[in-house]
Amino acid sequence: MSALNLGLLYTLAWRNVWRNRRRTLVILLAIALGIWSMVTLAALMRGMIEQQVLNTIKNLTGHIQVHAMGYRDDPAIDNSMPPPGAAILEAVRTEDVRAWAARVRVPAVVASERESAGVTLVGIDPEAEQGLSFIADAVTEGRRLESAADHGLLLGRKLAERLETRLGKRVVLMSQDIDNDIADRGFRVVGIFDADMEATETGYVFVGSTIAQDMLKLGDRVSQLALVVDDRDNLDAVLQRLTDAAPGLDVQPWTKLEPMLVLIVKMYDGFMMIWFVVVFLAMSFGLVNTLLMAVFERTREIGLFQALGMRPRLMLGQVLLESLTLLMIGVVVGNVCAWATIASLDEGLNLSAFAQGFELYGLSSIIYPLVTASDVLTANLVIIVLGLIASLYPAWHAARYVPVEAITRT
Repeated sequence: MSALNLGLLYTLAWRNVWRNRRRTLVILLAIALGIWSMVTLAALMRGMIEQQVLNTIKNLTGHIQVHAMGYRDDPAIDNSMPPPGAAILEAVRTEDVRAWAARVRVPAVVASERESAGVTLVGIDPEAEQGLSFIADAVTEGRRLESAADHGLLLGRKLAERLETRLGKRVVLMSQDIDNDIADRGFRVVGIFDADMEATETGYVFVGSTIAQDMLKLGDRVSQLALVVDDRDNLDAVLQRLTDAAPGLDVQPWTKLEPMLVLIVKMYDGFMMIWFVVVFLAMSFGLVNTLLMAVFERTREIGLFQALGMRPRLMLGQVLLESLTLLMIGVVVGNVCAWATIASLDEGLNLSAFAQGFELYGLSSIIYPLVTASDVLTANLVIIVLGLIASLYPAWHAARYVPVEAITRT
């Protein structure tokens, strides 16, 4: 097709698009609304997914964990492991590992003067937790633990309310030591921490790792080694190094540690694709109807063009150009509206009224939209490519007119 023919076809297509302005504006509104909903919903869903993954990773999971064999099935003190040896230390002290820490982590009971609750006792090195877990920056009242040998204890705000205790009060921790005897010790609450989920605030208490080891008679043994890397989607190299460095230990990525989360992420992706298809189907009916009406209204005109020598393929191209023009204008308007909507939610979408329901799925009550190039590209390609495919029928219908019959049709 020559440049002259293409220019002529586009001129005709542009005039035909605006021949019935009301009908054109309606279909443009439908296309723009479809693109807006696809991009905006994808950003919100992607933000929810990312937030859920980050919450899980920061909630003491990390990107990779190392345990003794059997610990994940039974996180008891009997399934502790030796401290990281030279080979493991060499594997984690690399540029692609952002932070790592060894922890003591066992079931326990915490009791105040009035109440008691089952918790997970976590012995930490506060300095190593920087950039690794939420606890490094979660203390909002009192102070953080200062070292692995700090004699204080950190309580979640909801747990402190449940135990009817507060900052500065003493509580008792009870667990089972390495000899299968009851180990208990009194601690003073030196800090209260807040977390995104209430279950985190009520499920964990934190003490210094050296203090926990002494209380449980562990010596220098630990329960787990956790680490985070620069790119959580490319863990193979780090996993291989750790597996080679710790042949008798259980080395697992976060995708294996949290299989339910991986399933939820896949479910979200599937939901987005279903939504894209639903929006396209709704839009395509309007687009095909608009083009068919335009073709029927111009039957005699189309016949005249063909009688003057316009080939069927040029008529086909003209109708497809009309469709492409509608799609491109609608796509541009829809993307601009989506960008404006997402920009207005820069500080997050506050859904605190549904906080308890969100918590069941590991979500925070504030959702921050996350725009990815792949989602935007997919949404636009779905509308443009499939829209053109849907337009083939009215274009084919226009191209197959017999000139004499078309001119004489009333």
